[in-house]
Amino acid sequence: SKPLERMENKRVYNLLENLCISQGMKMPKLNIIDDDSLNAFASGISERSYSISLSRGIIEKLNDEELEGVIAHELSHIKNRDVRLLIISIIFVGIFAFLAELAFRSLRFAGSGKKSKDSKGSGAIILIAIITAIAYLLSILLRFGISRKREYLADAGAADMTKKPLALANALRKISEDPYIEAVESRDVAQLFIGNPKPSAHKSASWDNMFATHPPIEKRIALLDQFA
Repeated sequence: SKPLERMENKRVYNLLENLCISQGMKMPKLNIIDDDSLNAFASGISERSYSISLSRGIIEKLNDEELEGVIAHELSHIKNRDVRLLIISIIFVGIFAFLAELAFRSLRFAGSGKKSKDSKGSGAIILIAIITAIAYLLSILLRFGISRKREYLADAGAADMTKKPLALANALRKISEDPYIEAVESRDVAQLFIGNPKPSAHKSASWDNMFATHPPIEKRIALLDQFA
């Protein structure tokens, strides 16, 4: 993404500025993603680095109320420090992944070496490997669960900021039709967006929802409709 010059789209700046004033928040940087798809994300872990990125498509295809809802959603992520929480969850998953790999390497090394007289030692390694693998799986599920929960909270925060939940619901409907951004390859980056920008993520079976980074847009829309 690149910085969006103030004169390039005064409409977007005004929407963001008005929301920040109403919330007593310092205005984050505003960037544009040069893509016709509809998507947006917030990033940064401090006031100096906070930014909101909007695709060119979402700016052009949403009306003012819908775009205001999207910007409010991203401001809610900043207000709730969700990017920092995401980074922490990624670090914890990485730690358990490293420990699991270490345990399985030890298991393979023990299996390929000379038969040990101490079977208890091998049993302990197997037990550690199993426990670490379970912990790794649980950390992944927890991370994705947190990600889905924060999306719901950001939707609720946006509805509270704008007092127009149906506008955000309409925006989500439009986003769901074309959220895909080819440049996004990493799942960690995709997790930041208001709608998952990876096409493969929208082909998951229902039983695979526990591994999804985003809750189904249909459920998010249904919850927003309840605010109206």
